[in-house]
Amino acid sequence: MSRPSRALLVVALASLATLHGLSGVDATVAETCSAASNSDRRVNYDFCLSELNKHRDSPGADAWGLAKVAANVGVNNAGAAVNDMEALLAAKQPPPDARATAALRLCEKLYYDMELAFAGAYDETNARNYTAGKQMAADADSLVRRCTGGFSEAGLQPPEPVARRSAYAVQIAIVCTAITNLLISP
Repeated sequence: MSRPSRALLVVALASLATLHGLSGVDATVAETCSAASNSDRRVNYDFCLSELNKHRDSPGADAWGLAKVAANVGVNNAGAAVNDMEALLAAKQPPPDARATAALRLCEKLYYDMELAFAGAYDETNARNYTAGKQMAADADSLVRRCTGGFSEAGLQPPEPVARRSAYAVQIAIVCTAITNLLISP
């Protein structure tokens, strides 16, 4: 029997590395995002995979850990959104009109509440109270929809930072809810 060539061994090792997640995508994140998107059609698999893989706690985390990562990412996005809204409210050029100011203030309050909802989702999931964690993540989704609804009711489009943060918040809330739901009904 002949010995395999060195080139063939290199190709085989590279293939194994890719299969075992050493290519930069954690296998557990991919499996969890796949399961979440299969269980909830609202989950965008590519978004889930991309965003969870960016977090320092994702490599090697199980579904429980990834549900907490998604909640933590939601907290961070909500906090950054509040900062964006404060900057928009403080803008001198052009200053927001009364309708835009009212919608921004509503969103600012809702995003503070969203920070708390995602933090609660993290804490409840960490305590393995999955039903409460799932509900808090779903509450975050509802809060962002109320924010964008406030702009619609005022006859306005949300400013770009608000629209971007809102789209992100909806997606991460859906991911967090879906992954937490996997823990409830494995």
